[in-house]
Amino acid sequence: MLPLILLLLFAFAFPQKVYVVERERGSVAVIADGKLKKEIGGLGNTNHATLKFYRNYAYVVSRDGYLSQIDTSSDILLKKVRVGKSTIGFTFCSDGIAVANYSPHTVVLLSPDLKVLKTIRTGSRNVGIKAHGRLLIFSLMDMDEIWAVDCLDFKKVKVVHEAGSMPFDALLSGNRYIVGFFKESSAGILNLKDMSYRKVSFGEKGGQVVFKIPHFGLWGVYENRAYIPAVGDRRLHVVDLDSFRYITSVELPGLPVFVSVSPDGRYLGVNYSGDKEDFFTLIDRRTLRVLETKRLGRRILHFRFSPDGRFVYISSYYENKLKKISIPDLKVLEEIAVPTPSGVFIKGG
Repeated sequence: MLPLILLLLFAFAFPQKVYVVERERGSVAVIADGKLKKEIGGLGNTNHATLKFYRNYAYVVSRDGYLSQIDTSSDILLKKVRVGKSTIGFTFCSDGIAVANYSPHTVVLLSPDLKVLKTIRTGSRNVGIKAHGRLLIFSLMDMDEIWAVDCLDFKKVKVVHEAGSMPFDALLSGNRYIVGFFKESSAGILNLKDMSYRKVSFGEKGGQVVFKIPHFGLWGVYENRAYIPAVGDRRLHVVDLDSFRYITSVELPGLPVFVSVSPDGRYLGVNYSGDKEDFFTLIDRRTLRVLETKRLGRRILHFRFSPDGRFVYISSYYENKLKKISIPDLKVLEEIAVPTPSGVFIKGG
């Protein structure tokens, strides 16, 4: 009885909120208790916006370079600054925020209240921005380089020259910064302990590279396994991130976009583009058996598992709805009207 009481107290003390990017409206919808509680507007071009939580705030970066700070207790927009003209991503590093820009060719470091602390001019579009302790690591798409910078004194710790042909995205796995290249079928690995660098054939099977590396943000990663949506193929690939050995693939009914792992590690979720864009697939992660594929919306742009893994929230774009789906039976439990929904992000739980 006591554990149940503690669980209920925890749930009430830390209520779960779902933040949904309204793709065409420059806004974020706030969902709580199964209802649309608020819409926070004026966030810039949210066509490919990214939202992340830090302490009691949500930060949103728009495609046209605006970084916004939202108080998650009141859901009020506190501040908005323009850090670029075309912005690709951001991360948190040593109590600060680092933003990577396509245009201008800069990486901008800010305080939590969005005061600009440093602008690093790189001469390149910047991608794959990650933080590891005091280190800020990012790749220079047009210079074929990787930079590691100290977040506190802004000094360069390491520069990898000729890292590979056109880096375009990166993944942080333990102490390794793994970068993928647009113009070659390999990956670069920067060891953040000793700053050594090497290249590998990523996903090699029988001496042949069997797939092209897509954006790492589309991957599901759990422990030492990466679950990778195939580019232009109806399957997902499984790769060992320790050895970079290709393990196997799973046949799918459509062309996968996102592969995500439930927080408890039990399931993989997959959504699709093309003829199966209305469908969602649930896979047993341990056995890699497809459990269910179900039509759950009209163009499912994004989804997110709840922190306890019992539900998945999906954005049904053409229906203008966010749906709460039970796991593993994929039953629709709630439907909330949200205009042009895309990215789904969960606070609390």
